[in-house]
Amino acid sequence: MGSIPNCPVCGNEKLSFALKTIDYTVSNEEFSIYQCEHCSVRFTGNIPSLSQIGKYYESEQYISHTNSTKGLFNKLYQLVRNYSLVSKRELVCKFANKKSGIILDYGCGTGSFLNEMKSNGWSIKGVEPDAGAAQKATLLNGIEIGDSSSLSSFIRESVDVITLWHVLEHVHDLHPTLNTLKSILKANGVMFVAVPNYQSFDAAHYKQFWAAYDVPRHLYHFSKKSMDNLMKANGLQIVKVLPMWFDSFYVSLLSEKYKKNPIGPILAVIVGLLSNIIAFFKGNSSSLIYVIKQK
Repeated sequence: MGSIPNCPVCGNEKLSFALKTIDYTVSNEEFSIYQCEHCSVRFTGNIPSLSQIGKYYESEQYISHTNSTKGLFNKLYQLVRNYSLVSKRELVCKFANKKSGIILDYGCGTGSFLNEMKSNGWSIKGVEPDAGAAQKATLLNGIEIGDSSSLSSFIRESVDVITLWHVLEHVHDLHPTLNTLKSILKANGVMFVAVPNYQSFDAAHYKQFWAAYDVPRHLYHFSKKSMDNLMKANGLQIVKVLPMWFDSFYVSLLSEKYKKNPIGPILAVIVGLLSNIIAFFKGNSSSLIYVIKQK
């Protein structure tokens, strides 16, 4: 295990303890989360190293790397994901102002999104550090996926769109990865980054049970301010912030499951709805999509 001596986003040494939570998915180990007093990012302390983190993904419950439909949560996830694939494709086409082009999905999992884009005329490239998920991408969708080291083989300014759907919070080498991604993005290209938002109502409501903390797989827990700082530090700018309305319901369902609440599904719907209503007026939904361009 390693530790983070200062803020992974801005490097500030002024940190405060935020909360303790548990890895409810795999290990039941406890982790502390800290907050930077300057940029407001939260991050998981004492994180497993890159060579150790793999075992924390080895669970059928970690459904972004599986296609399981067992149980309510998996069925809900698959249903929403199928709808979201079309929404994401339409979002990409709108902000890229293209109906086709070259797209890189970094952290592409089993390749469902890339398959959607390929089926609609895009040239696709995928990177997935998890070998098991990459193998499933090839098996299920016929897509050849590279690992993280394959980024070095990309030609500079060769990609129209880069997407990171709930991926950036997992990346150990935060700044180097963003710099590399920026270098292969065309000057007029667009990057889409979707991450959980710890300043949402559902995060405040569930506290240490909030499923989107997902320690230790989620290394960072972003606010709008911290994401803005991170992008500026890497020569990028946020041009639009969009809500992910379904996330509040799914995250609330998982959070109630962690609390072992017998009426959890009912409460989850209420909390998810409240979170979205508040976010509609204040802009802090459970997860946010950041539309990003070169400075």
